[in-house]
Amino acid sequence: MAILSGLILALAILGLIILANYGVGRPRVAALALAVAAIFCALVTLDGLLDAFVATTPFGRSDRSGLVKVGAGFAITGFAAALALVPGIRARLARALPIDPDSPVHAVALVLTLLLFGTQLSAQLAGDLLAQQATSGSPLGPLDLIAQELPFLVGAFFGVGLFIRRPLVGSLSRLGLVRPAWWHIVLALAVAGVFYAFSSGADLLGQRFTPDLAHQVNAANQRLFGQLANPVGIATIALAAGICEEVLFRGALVPRLGILWTSLVFAAVHTQYGLSFDTAAVFVLAIALGFLRRYTNTTTTILCHVAYNALVGIGIAVAWLGPALGLEAALIVVLVPVLTKHVGTSRETV
Repeated sequence: MAILSGLILALAILGLIILANYGVGRPRVAALALAVAAIFCALVTLDGLLDAFVATTPFGRSDRSGLVKVGAGFAITGFAAALALVPGIRARLARALPIDPDSPVHAVALVLTLLLFGTQLSAQLAGDLLAQQATSGSPLGPLDLIAQELPFLVGAFFGVGLFIRRPLVGSLSRLGLVRPAWWHIVLALAVAGVFYAFSSGADLLGQRFTPDLAHQVNAANQRLFGQLANPVGIATIALAAGICEEVLFRGALVPRLGILWTSLVFAAVHTQYGLSFDTAAVFVLAIALGFLRRYTNTTTTILCHVAYNALVGIGIAVAWLGPALGLEAALIVVLVPVLTKHVGTSRETV
């Protein structure tokens, strides 16, 4: 049942994205797309209000306070997302975000990311989601992970108007999927090593200052990804997440919603880390990937993300961390003259 409802929701979101793209230059279709987006907001708000109401009745669950928090969070999220449909508010947001306030595609992107961020954050603040994943989450296999990540890829391509506003070649260009220069590849590998060192430090901080939460995060990750601790599983984690997430977040969203907001949404998607040092690390790494995208291309961020996920999956021994960091530092030093020459001219027009 959960799989079916998830599929229906994914198809409904895809339909809204396609409708918004058809609405570019067609005022009536654009108005219809915004109306459908408003329905999404209303449903999330209504769901939140119903959850909060049920929690106050004798039929509510035992964890009533958590249900009230989730319900309130959903209701606030739906209302906040609906505000993004107001033209005047979008015009103000356009001062901080690189959006076109008159574009139905950009309006729908704002609404969907606000709904995603708010609902995920509400579940985390209620202290419910991470605990559920740690104790009763369903272990993921390679096909499960691909099915989980694939909607990001599909949403990215249709979000930039594949076969509607742009042909395939134009969509690839808009998403930043280009042939990388040789130094892009070396840079991606070097940055992946730095990312690994940084995330390892964040994990150590979590174990030092929030040991109970760190234990819960590790339990959730072991339960979710424990069956992927083999070559096929590691390759799936590296490629599926690295490709699909980068094409959506850095390829499609960063040029329109900016690095900061896109990074917040990206961190919220990684629910397996809860509200922990690991989530803060994901947020920082997302910002770094955003700048990497801005000054190179999405292909480079994909290579970096895939390499980083592979390092995490393999789990480099601590004894190798020092030499690995030395190699990464050497790569960066070698790249400095190349970066000085090329980075100023490599920013894409998107």
